[in-house]
Amino acid sequence: MKNFIITLVFAFVTQAFYAQGAFDKFDGQDDVTSVIVNKKMFDLMSKVKVDASDKETQQYINLIKKLDYLKVFTTKNPKIEADMKASADKYIKTAGLEELMRVNDSGKNVKIMVKSGASDTQIKELLMFVDGAKNDETVLLSLTGNFDLNEISVLTDKMQLPGGSDLKKASKNKK
Repeated sequence: MKNFIITLVFAFVTQAFYAQGAFDKFDGQDDVTSVIVNKKMFDLMSKVKVDASDKETQQYINLIKKLDYLKVFTTKNPKIEADMKASADKYIKTAGLEELMRVNDSGKNVKIMVKSGASDTQIKELLMFVDGAKNDETVLLSLTGNFDLNEISVLTDKMQLPGGSDLKKASKNKK
């Protein structure tokens, strides 16, 4: 029984940290642009004083208090693009993510996958993969926390994230 409990705990801990490690191999690679923001940085960002009349900035501050981790990797290198796609597909299968939205527009494929929270719009994890068309960047975005999908457009506007327009479309379609 003791071994079973230890195995069960190990399985849950491994799964919780897999999202952090599944895409770490892209960090620091040549031809890959990385943006990684952790909980500590989100906490620091949320302490900024804002004018109470600035509702959009206040929404942004409220959202970042709910975030744990953001990782964005972009590349135009075909080999790295293929590796990103394979890593994203493997992670989607093992992490229990469900498809929120898929768009194919002029050769550009966008997949947005989520792990749901307590309600329909509550999200624990969001994974977006944009398979770049000719001369477009491939984007792999992973966002974890406990946030509302409807708040995402504020984040994409303020942080100017690659693929942000695709996330805005998803949050509007989910409402």
